[in-house]
Amino acid sequence: MDPVVVLRAAALTVAAFFIGGIPWGVIVARLSGGPDPRTIGSGRTGGANVMRAVGPRLALVSGLLDMLKGTAAVLLARFLGAGVEVEVLAGLAAIVGHSRSPFLGFSGGRGVSAAFGAALVLAPLASAVILVVFIGVLAVSRYTSLASLMSAAVGGITLAVQVVATEQPPALLVFAIGGAVLIWLFHLDNIGRLLRGEERKFGAK
Repeated sequence: MDPVVVLRAAALTVAAFFIGGIPWGVIVARLSGGPDPRTIGSGRTGGANVMRAVGPRLALVSGLLDMLKGTAAVLLARFLGAGVEVEVLAGLAAIVGHSRSPFLGFSGGRGVSAAFGAALVLAPLASAVILVVFIGVLAVSRYTSLASLMSAAVGGITLAVQVVATEQPPALLVFAIGGAVLIWLFHLDNIGRLLRGEERKFGAK
């Protein structure tokens, strides 16, 4: 393989990790004069905990910015013509960066927003399914963690079926499986609380 191609892929993956690591939840909270989301609730920097810190409006802003991290990472690879394989790596790296931010001592959110942002570019149909499942599960259960877990699983299955049944690039299977696995790994503590009946519901202080 061409060393230049390998170096470009590696550089884009690292760049995507740092893009994903931008801690918008903390930045938005500080700019608004609100408490650092890491000091309350779950201690995470994702939308649900940011809402506990600064309210729903700023949490929405933070969530949209987090989503754009995944979108930007994939589009950067696409703009540079790196190929769908590198786009997938960039999307996965942005998810990891969001949850293990190098700017926050490798802590962060759960990776859900960044994953959805990447899916919007890589798999528009699956992202639509993800959104429907997330809203549906959240409306019924009021658990954002459960909604995230179910939408990641169903979205991954949807994309995998789409790749197998159509002429979608096989590399998207890596995103389908890898993205879902990362989301579930980053929710292990939530899964434990769900099983124990201790998980916070959406909107809970």
